[in-house]
Amino acid sequence: MTEKPLAHSVHLAVDAQRCHSFGLCVALLPHVFVVPPGSPTVILLKTSVDERDRADLEEVVRQCPTQAISIVEGP
Repeated sequence: MTEKPLAHSVHLAVDAQRCHSFGLCVALLPHVFVVPPGSPTVILLKTSVDERDRADLEEVVRQCPTQAISIVEGP
């Protein structure tokens, strides 16, 4: 199933090499991130979020201890 891009969306990415599954992102945006039991890295449930979630996503980027999460600008 292909995810449909949102009309006014913010795209995000996780660097699996940097992620250590601390889970702060899951605590802040559980509808976007999940850490399955035993997983070495967070899993994205969505690759884009609605513009209304931008402030929370920016907070996730700031709070990530390994700076593994980024906002991807552009189309």
